[in-house]
Amino acid sequence: MPRPRRTAVRDKWKMKKWYKVVAPPLFGNAVLGTTPADDPDKLIGRVLEVTLYDLTGEFTHVHIKLYFQVERVEGDTAYTRFKGHELLRDYIKSLTRRKSSKIQGIFDVWTKDGYGLRITAITFTSFRCKSSQKKAIRKIMEQIVRKRASESTLDELVQSMIFSENENSLVREIESEARKVYSIRKVEVYKSKLLYMKTEEGIKKAVIVSPLQQGR
Repeated sequence: MPRPRRTAVRDKWKMKKWYKVVAPPLFGNAVLGTTPADDPDKLIGRVLEVTLYDLTGEFTHVHIKLYFQVERVEGDTAYTRFKGHELLRDYIKSLTRRKSSKIQGIFDVWTKDGYGLRITAITFTSFRCKSSQKKAIRKIMEQIVRKRASESTLDELVQSMIFSENENSLVREIESEARKVYSIRKVEVYKSKLLYMKTEEGIKKAVIVSPLQQGR
């Protein structure tokens, strides 16, 4: 009996091309890494996670995770936009103390250039405080976050959240006002997520979909 012919098997891995992925201009178009794809359209919408330390080299930024999403590919370079950030859970856990209060606020805000974000801020007090003081501090957090967002572009707001050591950061402003209510030990902008953006057609979700997935 004749042996069946072997069909040539194409090595899919060899068919893939490597693309350089870069951060938005706010982060100096720093190279985030490389990623393979057999079709550049398949890169659209892909999310990459890095730490701020990877971009700045500052050890004090090692606990800050950044998320970037590929929005376009030109040649062998994939360009991204900011998708959100989050502090490491172990870092937040290390800030928790007995006989002190943790006050958290989650706020949906809009920037002046039409981006909608969900921002989570946390304030840790030096000692345990009263419910009325917690309420007052949470109100301060909300007022400052909403006001700053409405007066800032997306890039300006991201910068004020991520680089908390800067004098004009959200953290510094919240600390300054919250101390008028109670003794504050630490303030952090724990998390952010890009949700919406305004277009000529109206408000739409800030979701980037690959052309190959459209219409499914």
